[in-house]
Amino acid sequence: MHLNPYGEYAVLLAASLANDWPESRAGIIARTREHGMTMDFPHAPGDHEAVHRVIQRWLEVVDAGAPALRAELLNELMKDAAAYPRLTDHDQEGWHLHYRDDGQPLAGVLLAVFSVGTALHLTTRGMTRLKRCEAGDAPGDPCRNVVVDVTRNGRQRFCSVRCGNRAAVRRHRAAQNWPASAGRSRPGR
Repeated sequence: MHLNPYGEYAVLLAASLANDWPESRAGIIARTREHGMTMDFPHAPGDHEAVHRVIQRWLEVVDAGAPALRAELLNELMKDAAAYPRLTDHDQEGWHLHYRDDGQPLAGVLLAVFSVGTALHLTTRGMTRLKRCEAGDAPGDPCRNVVVDVTRNGRQRFCSVRCGNRAAVRRHRAAQNWPASAGRSRPGR
């Protein structure tokens, strides 16, 4: 038996869906495959909307400021996804744990995977290792992406290099007393 990497891949999948919502159920399924889920999902009417509701609930955990509130919201998610953990050996993956009942619709599977995965991620890496991109803290910056901090030192602040670079340029311009509307060259040149 091997231990599922429920923590990292599940949280990265949830963030991927939150940051770039697919237009269809097929898009959600494709994203689950990109993040290593190999199982088949029984089709249920309203899957796309139901998964969107799961993501919205998960984002409440992301946006919770205090660790106690984050834990309370996450406990509610896990309660709603409650099932007996079970050993399975599907798709030649080797024996591993599933934290959900068999035959669940897509939203039910993802609720279980996201809630357990997020709980494992936060308890093993730290309760602050899930947040919004800090670039969006600056006035006028539209980034609201989720950052899943999987770095060794726990200091990931931005969702991408692009957002980190934008923030660095803002800091540099502020230190040089450049006006916010300045172009690429210095004033007076």
